[in-house]
Amino acid sequence: MRSKLTSDLPPTYWLLWVGTLINRLGGFVIPFLTLYLTSQRGIPVSQAALMVSFFGAGSFSASLTGGEVADRLGRRPVLLISFLVAPVNMVALGLARSIPLVALLCLTQGFFTDLYRPAVGAAIADLVPPEGRTRAYGYNYWAINLGAAIAPVIAGQLAHLSYLLLFLGDALTTFVFGLIVLWGIQETRPAESEQSAPEHAVGGEGGRGRLARLGSEPLLLVFSGLSLLFGTIYMQGNVTLPVDMSAHGLGPAQYGLAIATNGALVVLLSIPFSRAVVRWPRFGTLAVSALLLGLGFGLTALSSSLWHYALAVAIWTLGEIGGATVAPTIVADLSPPDLRGLYQGVFGAAWGLSLFSGPVLGGWVYQHMGAQALWGGCLALGVLLSLGYLTLSSVAGRPAWRSAGRSQS
Repeated sequence: MRSKLTSDLPPTYWLLWVGTLINRLGGFVIPFLTLYLTSQRGIPVSQAALMVSFFGAGSFSASLTGGEVADRLGRRPVLLISFLVAPVNMVALGLARSIPLVALLCLTQGFFTDLYRPAVGAAIADLVPPEGRTRAYGYNYWAINLGAAIAPVIAGQLAHLSYLLLFLGDALTTFVFGLIVLWGIQETRPAESEQSAPEHAVGGEGGRGRLARLGSEPLLLVFSGLSLLFGTIYMQGNVTLPVDMSAHGLGPAQYGLAIATNGALVVLLSIPFSRAVVRWPRFGTLAVSALLLGLGFGLTALSSSLWHYALAVAIWTLGEIGGATVAPTIVADLSPPDLRGLYQGVFGAAWGLSLFSGPVLGGWVYQHMGAQALWGGCLALGVLLSLGYLTLSSVAGRPAWRSAGRSQS
């Protein structure tokens, strides 16, 4: 009876979930940003790519900043800043003409768009007890991916009418999430965090003290480093996979069909996986996920037809689902209540770095060493990651194969 009661997710969590889904359903601009800048603003492709990288730089800095501010001021202020400022910035970006202004607004848009992410991760840890967190993060991951799968379809229709509608629609859905927070969500930061905040804001226990605490507990930093490698492998699905398929005579349409396997499996399997994984060990699940990720990309070396590629995508998608569901749960389990935002921010920053490391490393290996070396390297790195997660589980004092429900407290 107790297990059934504690597994229920609170109403505030579901408000965050609904807001996340609405926000992601309106994620119109980023998938079309390069096309918009080149076709509507006449910006060369190289400069348009640079504009997108500015967005990524803003997103990366937002992870650390959002996590720190969420611990100091609370989750709710960070959510409100993100959801009320980002819409204004988004509309300004849609109206901007000069390249310097577009660059600046891309940078600030990346910052305010993703500022909320560590705060949401911390709020889920505040609201949901350890035994229910895997399911909570899994459901949130499902909402993100469902919205991301539908948004480009809607965006494509809007773009036929006017590109400005993309910016207005994106801004509107973000603003709606802000209204949900403003009217329906109260502060979730634990009382002990609020009491400790003044102590951490003065003298040697200010920002330097918090960073010193973070540095004295290297488990998160190692875990985030492994997540960076996980993300670096995963990014090959967006960067080098279409190039490899093109080399085998398969064009953008075939790549779209193959990668659609990813979206379909994420939408279909994330929720049942989130319910089942509650009974599985955290680190053991991540170890298997890393193996599946490496195996899926490794099989790309043997692929030459659409169905071969689709099978490889399906395998690494299973690894993606496991990693995306369990990893933020582990971060929440590791973090002290007063550092939950910072821990989620560091973890998010590691994933943000993979947006840069994945394309750079994958592209270099593919160009200079060949496709076989790239896909074989992904397989080898997946095996090493799996061993790393198993090793980390023993360092953390949580045997990798012990039941998650009994090992997490």
